Amino acid sequence: MDTQPETALRLDPIDETAGRLSEPSQALDPKSLVMRFGADTPLLTDAGVELAPFQIAYQTAGTLNAAGTNAVLICHALTGDQYFAHTHPLTGKPGWWETLVGPGKPVDTDRYFVVCSNVIGSCMGSTGPASIDPATGRPYGLNFPLVTIRDMVRAQAMLLERLGVRDLFLCIGGSMGGMQVLQWAALYPERVFAAMPIATGPRHSAQNIAFHEVGRQAIMADPAWADGRYLEAGTRPSKGLGVARMGAHITYLSEPALHRKFGRRFQGGSAPTFSFNADFQIESYLRHQGLSFVERFDANAYLYLTRAMDYFDLAEDHGGALAKAFQGIKTRFCVISFTSDWLFPTSESRVIVHALNAAAAPVAFVEVETDKGHDAFLLDEPAMFSAARGFIDAAARARGL
Repeated sequence: MDTQPETALRLDPIDETAGRLSEPSQALDPKSLVMRFGADTPLLTDAGVELAPFQIAYQTAGTLNAAGTNAVLICHALTGDQYFAHTHPLTGKPGWWETLVGPGKPVDTDRYFVVCSNVIGSCMGSTGPASIDPATGRPYGLNFPLVTIRDMVRAQAMLLERLGVRDLFLCIGGSMGGMQVLQWAALYPERVFAAMPIATGPRHSAQNIAFHEVGRQAIMADPAWADGRYLEAGTRPSKGLGVARMGAHITYLSEPALHRKFGRRFQGGSAPTFSFNADFQIESYLRHQGLSFVERFDANAYLYLTRAMDYFDLAEDHGGALAKAFQGIKTRFCVISFTSDWLFPTSESRVIVHALNAAAAPVAFVEVETDKGHDAFLLDEPAMFSAARGFIDAAARARGL
């Protein structure tokens, strides 16, 4: 999920060759820090496959204090990456969470040691389907094991241990990142002092699974997908991936925001062209989103990460009772939702809060009024910043930071 430009652009239809070289090179040679784990340190996935060797690409900001008590883990969303406050090496854009993270900001890098890693199964340097399978010398493609949110968290824990970070002062993330935050608290409750899941839910809904399936089918219907072996064939399913991105991006916004930004305004004038060109500004905007996305993301990684979100169901992992996932937990929570988010509506956040209350866990809940939709957590949202700052500062005092 990305921030969106304020103006729409006239664009040609998605080019199936766009980004052909940039993404694989980034998957194999990330322009960030990398932690490598050898054959003797496998990641045992929920699919029952031992992934080894593997690597995790990550970035940091700030300094770990002598006591090791000021570490913050940022968990990124579906199409995010490790560049939370760093210029993206492919797009040249600023870090995706510079609104929230940095010197003097709610996640203050002058006070905290901040870590963000590219999740396992993605394509920005951590091992995923675009990586080379050591058994064959070719890209994994669909031979890469299916991963879960729990697998991502286990890999993050391995990374943090290598970095000398045993405990987290704060674990924070939105959307799929929020799922990871919840999984961290359930899997390693003694290691997380404070948690801030934003714009997320305790499981993926049937509607969200349906949207993901439409996107996956668009990718797999592209002839260039080649049963997942497109990198070996020297092509890419950019048309299918672009359509998947266009459909998903609609869910990140809200109808009021779309109407305010675009309405029914024509792109190049005041009348239709009586063609299937991008007559409307919203059409041009979505084409722009699809085109820019295929330049930086791998199609198979999109399949894998959407499936990981689909499988997430924290209550099911605990006999159908979500409160059991947090039983006896001491972690402090701040759950944040947005009034116009229909991908992860406030009702989903309330389910989390009720479960935490039932488990007698300390929890604060903030519903931010905004028309910016699901992507509000990535945007300039003062009410969210204020809530985050208040919660983090109070937790820091309790932590003695």
